[in-house]
Amino acid sequence: MELQKLPWAGIRVTAGDTSVVIDPLYHFPERYAQSHEPLFPLNEYGPADAVLITHEHADHFDPQAIIDAFGADIPVYLPQESVLLAENSGLNRVIGASVGDAFQIGALSAAATYSVDGVGDVQIAWALSDGEHRLLHCGDTLWHGYWWKIAAAHGPFDAVCLPVNGAVLERPDRQPPSGMPITLLPEQAAAAARVLGAKRLVPIHHTAIHHPPVYLQTPDWQNRLRAAVGDTMDIAFLNTKKTITL
Repeated sequence: MELQKLPWAGIRVTAGDTSVVIDPLYHFPERYAQSHEPLFPLNEYGPADAVLITHEHADHFDPQAIIDAFGADIPVYLPQESVLLAENSGLNRVIGASVGDAFQIGALSAAATYSVDGVGDVQIAWALSDGEHRLLHCGDTLWHGYWWKIAAAHGPFDAVCLPVNGAVLERPDRQPPSGMPITLLPEQAAAAARVLGAKRLVPIHHTAIHHPPVYLQTPDWQNRLRAAVGDTMDIAFLNTKKTITL
């Protein structure tokens, strides 16, 4: 199984002749000004047999980029509650998923599991396996109590892709603002990875967006993550397009 880093929270996973992309982003949300890392059309990363989406926020679900790169007929799996939005976005093969649902996509099995959104929207995580290796992608989850259930059902994992930027968000429809992080802090990501039995932690959901006062990334996240992980597992700090083998 190979993992390729895409911008922001996106990854591409390949097993044999099968490739899927999770939360790929190209059209940057206007409210966050401009990206702090380069963005590329999705077809530059290679082909995909399916797209997996953790939730419908514009920095995780970019339907026009999906259509432009892979065509409107590519299967797109996303939370059941987001199916109508996806269909209205021009995608023709939309499959709704709830926690516990599993799908076979070529050489990869994909299971929807728990994730908790920081502003109360519906979100799922995706657990992938090629029969030998296991990988987990958690979207932009915050800390929750489901880690142990995920580990029991789908772990241990060769790699877990976890948000690390401890973002504080100001959103007009979520007032008054809480001032609390809506994604995992670096220390929380390290703790979650340990509970999940991960061999490797792949940081996602960082760098591209930092636009005070609308969206603030937690400071010094890389050093804090290194300190929190210590020598308990590997950390894969991947630049966009970088590929690693699990």
